[in-house]
Amino acid sequence: MKIVFVLCAILIVNMGYWYPLAEFPQAKISNGIVNATLLLPDSTSGYYQGTRFDWSGVIKSLEYKTHSYFDVWFKKYDPKIHDAITGPVEEFVAVGYEEAKAGETFLKIGVGMLRKPNDKPYSFSTLYEIADRGIWKVKTSTDRVEFKQELKDKTGYAYSYSKTVRLVKGQPVLMLEHSLKNTGTKPIETSVYDHNFFLIDKELTGPNIKIKFPFEITGNGRGVGSFAEMKNKEINYNRTLADTENVYIGALNGYGNTPEDYDFRIENHRSMAGVRIKADKPLDKLVFWACQTVSCPEPYIHIKIAPGEEFKWKIKYEFYELEK
Repeated sequence: MKIVFVLCAILIVNMGYWYPLAEFPQAKISNGIVNATLLLPDSTSGYYQGTRFDWSGVIKSLEYKTHSYFDVWFKKYDPKIHDAITGPVEEFVAVGYEEAKAGETFLKIGVGMLRKPNDKPYSFSTLYEIADRGIWKVKTSTDRVEFKQELKDKTGYAYSYSKTVRLVKGQPVLMLEHSLKNTGTKPIETSVYDHNFFLIDKELTGPNIKIKFPFEITGNGRGVGSFAEMKNKEINYNRTLADTENVYIGALNGYGNTPEDYDFRIENHRSMAGVRIKADKPLDKLVFWACQTVSCPEPYIHIKIAPGEEFKWKIKYEFYELEK
């Protein structure tokens, strides 16, 4: 399937979000059960050009049966706003930031080598100058999009990063398949998490949205005990969140050190649609964030790669309908 450039308007009627028409490189994939549209990396005309999230695998929309799972969840759009992005997007923790002096570069996998402007601590909301984007290659076919970014820097950091977004034949399943090879002289140690910006059937965050875990959850944070509550293996809401409200739990606990605990469900009990998220690596950390439009478990995976070594991981999304 060829990459297509389409004229698109972004509109969410029930939230009143409207953005001007713009052209973005896109690709559509389908397995006859699930249909999805991906926004492709491009430094001049790409939908996302920020320096927080991995540029690959941005999903504009995904439909299963009559249900939609991703859409614009934010009010303000600019290609360089750090979170003006949709889908199950991933962020790698910055590498080499503390060691770099002001004016020198540090590594952000999936983005490139970024320039450190001053001695302030790293901030994901800062738009850093991209000193080297590396080389992106994209290959599309009927049911998948394959991304590859290669980067080699004089600091000794270098890598080959591959990510395939694939719909499984005959199943309501989306796979994210990753490979990161250290081709440089310095070790690469980081963590990667998926922000999971799910907006199921455009349902606002409230009592109809439930987040389920395979273990008894503990933790505390903003919004917990007021409009959000943790009970046994679930996070629920006792009312719809206001526009200015959000939930943030910096450390959800209760999981073990096996991949079996990387297993989450987000369900809309009004439209009776859900998604199950699983991976083949254990959790390194678990954060939870929600605002009026999205509820996001943020599961981290730790990565440590010596020069010449390679690290692989997979994330599986299974879409389903709840029994009535």
